[in-house]
Amino acid sequence: MSFPGQDRDQNKNPSPSPSAPSTKKRPSSWSNVWLKNTKPLKHMVVAMQLQSLSPPGDPKFKTLSPNIFPIDSTLLLSDELLLRIFAKLPDSQRKSISLVCKRWLNLQGRLVRTLRVLDWNFVLSGRLIHRFPNLNHVDMIPGSFISPRNSGIYLSHRLVSMHIDSGFYPNWCFGEENLLPVDVIDNGLKALASGCPNLRKLHVIGASEVGLLSVAEECSTLQELELQKCDDSVLRGIAACQNLQILKLVANVDGFYSSVVSDIGLTILAQGCRLVKLELSGCEGSFDGIKAIGKCCQMLEELTLSDHRMDEGWLAALSFCENLKTLRIQSCKWIDLNPGPEEHMGSCFALERLHLQKCQLRDKSSMGAIFGVCRAARDIIIQDCWGLDDSIFSFASICRRVKLLSLEGCSLLTTEGLESVIQSWNDLQSLRVVSCKNIKDSEISPSLATIFTALKELRWSPDTKSLLPSSLMEASMGKRGVKFFRRT
Repeated sequence: MSFPGQDRDQNKNPSPSPSAPSTKKRPSSWSNVWLKNTKPLKHMVVAMQLQSLSPPGDPKFKTLSPNIFPIDSTLLLSDELLLRIFAKLPDSQRKSISLVCKRWLNLQGRLVRTLRVLDWNFVLSGRLIHRFPNLNHVDMIPGSFISPRNSGIYLSHRLVSMHIDSGFYPNWCFGEENLLPVDVIDNGLKALASGCPNLRKLHVIGASEVGLLSVAEECSTLQELELQKCDDSVLRGIAACQNLQILKLVANVDGFYSSVVSDIGLTILAQGCRLVKLELSGCEGSFDGIKAIGKCCQMLEELTLSDHRMDEGWLAALSFCENLKTLRIQSCKWIDLNPGPEEHMGSCFALERLHLQKCQLRDKSSMGAIFGVCRAARDIIIQDCWGLDDSIFSFASICRRVKLLSLEGCSLLTTEGLESVIQSWNDLQSLRVVSCKNIKDSEISPSLATIFTALKELRWSPDTKSLLPSSLMEASMGKRGVKFFRRT
C-alpha cells in the first residue's frame, strides 16, 4: 500500500545500499557541546579575573567582555585571606560585615571568641557551635534564668541580673525559682563542651557534678571558671579540671539563691586543683578549709573573700598560703570575731597587697589580727569601709614595708590618726586620701608636710573644699610626683 507522493519522496532520498556504511550520527548532548566548546568558558574566566584586577572603566576589559554582568570579586579570595582581613577590622564593624552574605556570616562567626548566652535553646539545638565554632569564653549565666525577655524591668545585682515581669502577684518571687532545671543546664554544658574543646573561660550557674565533669573531660584547656549556686558535691566536678588556674565560687546571694560550700568542699577542691587565683563569695568554712587550700594550692597568689560566712579562727590559716601576694576582702560584715592568740597567727611573708572594700572594721581584735598577718604588705588599700577610726587604724603601724597607702571613704579617720601611722613608714612613696571628711587641711602639721614633700605621688582630696597650704606649694612638692596639684 502506498500513498500519493511516496514514490516521489523515495526518489529524492534513495535508501543506501546494504553494502554502504551508515553515515547517520547521534544527536550531540549538551555535555559534549560544553566540553568541546571551551573557548567561551576560558574567555569568561579571563574576563572575571580582569574585572577583579582592572580598575573601573578599563577599555581592555570592555573589549574582552562587554556583556558580562558584575560579579563578586571576593569570590577569588580564600577564606583564610578574608579572615585575616576581617581580623584587622575594629569590633564595632565586625557585626555589620555578617549582613553581606552567608559566606561572610560564617566567616564572622569564626572570629568570635567571647559570647554571652541569652537563649538556652540556642545551645541545646547545636546552633551555637555551628555559628561560633571557635569560642574560648562563654558566659551562660544570663540564659540560665526563666524570665521575660521583652520586659522593660531589669533587676541587677553585683553577681546576678535578670528581666522580671511588671505584674506583682501574691506568690511572685525571683531568683532560685527562676533557674532552669539542673538536668537542662547539664545538657547545655555537654553540648557546649562537645563543640568547644578549646574553651578557656566559662561562667555557669546551677550545674551539677555531672555537667562539670563533661566540661572537664572535653575542655582540657579550661583555665578560668566562675560557678554560682554551688555546693560541696559540685566541687568534685571542678577538681577534675586539671589545668584550672582561676576559680570563683558563689554559694549564696541574699534574695536570689542559697547553697553551702563548707570545709568539705574546700578540701575536695584543694586536692584536685592547682589554683593561682581563688574567690570565695558567700561561702562557709573555717581554719581547716583555708589551711587545705594553702597547703595543696602552693601556687596560690590571690585570694578574695566576699560576704564570707567563715567560722572564727580562719585568719590564722592564711599563714599556710606561702606564696600569697594579694588578699582582698569585700562586703564582709566581720573579718574574724575570734582570731585566737597572737602567737598562733603567723604571717604571710610574700604578701604584697591588702585590699579592704565595703567591710565592717569595728572590731579591734580582728583588725589587729588582719594587720598582723599582713605585716609584710607593700600596698594597703581601704575603700568605703565602716568603723575605721584612729584607734583601729593604729594597728596598721605594724606594717613597716608599706609603699602605697590609699584611703577612700574613711569618714572617721582624722589627720592626727593618719599622721601617727605613716610617720613610722620609712618606705612610703605614694599616698591617696579621697573623701575622708575628718582629715583637714588646716590640721596638717610641719612633720606631716615634710612627709608629703618626700613622696613620689600624692593625691590629696579629703573633701571637695580641700586646698593645699601655700607653704607646701612653694616647696614644689607637686612636681615630684606623677600627678600635679590643682586648686579647685
